[in-house]
Amino acid sequence: MTLTPLVHWAQRHEEIFLRVELTDAQNIDVQVQDNVLQFRAQGYGAKGLHEYEFSLEFLFPVKPQVHKSTQRQVNLTVQKERRGWWERLTLQERRPVFLTPDFDRWLDESDAEMEIWEKICCKIEWFISLKTAFLFMYNLVQFLGFSWIFVNMTVRLFIFGRDSLYDTFHTMSDIMFFCQILASVEVLNAAFGVVRTALIPTFIQVIGRNFILFIILGSLEEMHHRPVVFFVFYLWSTIEIFRYPFYMLGCCNTEWKTLTWLRYTVWIPLYPLGVLAEAVAVIQSIPIFDETRLFRIPLPKVIGTSVSFSYVLHVYLIFMFLGLFINFRHLYKQRKKRFRTKKRKAN
Repeated sequence: MTLTPLVHWAQRHEEIFLRVELTDAQNIDVQVQDNVLQFRAQGYGAKGLHEYEFSLEFLFPVKPQVHKSTQRQVNLTVQKERRGWWERLTLQERRPVFLTPDFDRWLDESDAEMEIWEKICCKIEWFISLKTAFLFMYNLVQFLGFSWIFVNMTVRLFIFGRDSLYDTFHTMSDIMFFCQILASVEVLNAAFGVVRTALIPTFIQVIGRNFILFIILGSLEEMHHRPVVFFVFYLWSTIEIFRYPFYMLGCCNTEWKTLTWLRYTVWIPLYPLGVLAEAVAVIQSIPIFDETRLFRIPLPKVIGTSVSFSYVLHVYLIFMFLGLFINFRHLYKQRKKRFRTKKRKAN
């Protein structure tokens, strides 16, 4: 006589769960053919140690692969061919006598949908927490880097006076190179939507600074001892020691009103002064590029000459002040929007 075990079932939109009441099951054989699940195994069931078997013809098509696990009982997971909610498990309307709902896993359709949304929300929360941790660490590293530059330059200025203006590049360039290379991440963050900010102003600022740092200052040894390097580095770091901690607190959903005001205010005098210092550096480098013939642009052999890189710098000066206008306008809008919103909340 064929013995049939007690089978508990539950479903989700994409899968079916079957729990077979057999302990110490051995020789488990599970197959799905023509939408019919065939089960056979040896174990301790309602009638003791025997061989038990059953078959189920599903209401809708299922995938032939079955995931099984043997713990205290045999658990089977069957994937539905199409995502959806079934009104019953089997093709026949009358439920087999050995089949019963698994109330430990049973959910109504609406509850199952809520479960899906909870899983999605958990994934979103995990992504947000990972993104927040990444942004916090990035802003922390940048804050520490620019703070180191600012503090060291300030201390050296008080100790050595005017002499400190002439060796800024040799003492600060390594950290500045690191910070400005790392700042390229801000362009990627804006491009891929990691942070909500305008791409073009971010791109202009990062590319503009790196052009000054690597091309104008880094490639010309004659520029290393110019006082203009001090003013460029000092103005950059002064702006950033307020900007990055503001973003760090934003990652923690925290606001310090004084820091917020400084972040949206100090750039008003410092940003144009920084661009002016960059322009002075470009102007001072033009005769050096003409003399050294560095980065000359070759022309076709028919013309038989090359164009000095200084012509590129003349054009760059025009775009530099155009970029100043674009970024100043963008930052002013940010400031206006920020404090207008705070006034509305206060009212």
